[in-house]
Amino acid sequence: MPRFYFDVRDNGSFTPDDEGGEFDSLDAAEIAAAEAAAEIGRDRWPMSAARKVTIEVRNEHRQLIGTVMVLFEVHRIDPASQILST
Repeated sequence: MPRFYFDVRDNGSFTPDDEGGEFDSLDAAEIAAAEAAAEIGRDRWPMSAARKVTIEVRNEHRQLIGTVMVLFEVHRIDPASQILST
């Protein structure tokens, strides 16, 4: 099975993947990368109103072959500011 590495960029920080993981295909690796990015964003999201997580997918030769990005944003709206004038 081919080995893929998921390097993580999370709001400016970078964490390289030195171990990697084996997946049946690039499609399976991309699904796992998307799930990992979503989980990282969800777990760390309360720290700020916006969270951008990018997983850089590398092949067994450590060549960049794709990226998966998840962006979480929260926009609060004050109901009092929405008063309509008639």
